[in-house]
Amino acid sequence: MNIEPRKIKIRDVFQNYADNGDDGVFAYGGRLAIRPAYQREFVYDLEQAEAVIQTVLKGYPLNVMYWVKTGEDCYEVLDGQQRTLSVMQYLKHQFPITLDGKKFYWDALPDDKYNRIMDYEFMIYVCEGAESEKLEWFRVVNIAGEKLTEQELRNSVYTGAWLSDAKLHFSKRNCAAKKLSDKYIIGDPNRQELLEKALKGICEFQQIKDITEYMAQHKSDPDADELWQYFQDVIHWTEKIFPQYYRDMKGLDWCHLYNRYHENYYNSAIMAAEVKRLHEDTFEVQKPKGIYEFLLCRDTDPYAGRLLNLRVFEEKDKQAAYSRQNGICPVCGQHFEYDEMEGDHILPWSKGGKTTGENCQMLCKPCNGKKSDKY
Repeated sequence: MNIEPRKIKIRDVFQNYADNGDDGVFAYGGRLAIRPAYQREFVYDLEQAEAVIQTVLKGYPLNVMYWVKTGEDCYEVLDGQQRTLSVMQYLKHQFPITLDGKKFYWDALPDDKYNRIMDYEFMIYVCEGAESEKLEWFRVVNIAGEKLTEQELRNSVYTGAWLSDAKLHFSKRNCAAKKLSDKYIIGDPNRQELLEKALKGICEFQQIKDITEYMAQHKSDPDADELWQYFQDVIHWTEKIFPQYYRDMKGLDWCHLYNRYHENYYNSAIMAAEVKRLHEDTFEVQKPKGIYEFLLCRDTDPYAGRLLNLRVFEEKDKQAAYSRQNGICPVCGQHFEYDEMEGDHILPWSKGGKTTGENCQMLCKPCNGKKSDKY
């Protein structure tokens, strides 16, 4: 791993500065990608941006910035994007600063202050090395400013056509993935959270241990069609199985649910009716967000009811059942002390049984752990 410290003047970074919108922001004679194509948008507000300029004017040091070498004399900003853009945008007349109670755009500054900005030196660490080395370095170093997310760190290492296409689908607030999944999945595309969730999902689907392994495998691919198609399949499957939308569907791990249950057959009309019934059963169902996975697995998992955090029997009902049974477990026929037994539905809840004293029996803990919905 090679890490080279450099001091580069603002006037040199500003050379050929160009903001091409979704196609990226470039400077340093076109050799530096400040914001690569489809990377997160500018997040500093005007107060933060002006604070950067005031820091430069006073000659105070800004925190160290990190550039990644991507080719022969070509670079990409890993950390320092917001600080760099603040200076570049000020020099492009996009906002003023306040000096002595007056607003000044860059072209109205006194010559000494203008030159103070242009001659100010950014402290840059240029990083070059193997993918694994760079990723480890970026994780260990205490990166200043807007702290990078894990996925932003991965993006800085596994650059290429595949990543650019993935960002096209999963980055920026108005991206296609955000529009498609906004009702179901929580994640800020600007911070690469939506891309990370899609990658976690497809890694689980393909039984790949780590996101970096998937990104390394596909780094040289011309596009990210496989990932985008997988993500669309997840959302379309969700909409098909649960045609009626409820607000508590947002934030569930739909990629995991798709991976686990998408090969099963479900009748969407029955699922819709069951979701409605369970939402209305506020007396028994304590965890509405568990409704969806419960319906997906209730025919195969005898303990699916735990996903709903069902209401438990009151202490008086359990004590009455224990006395009625004389401490005998009706499954194994053995006698147990009260604290060795647990309350259980005689008629299983999933088959219409209620959490009432009349439907309560006491089972020993081993028998209760083995009991299914059969009765």
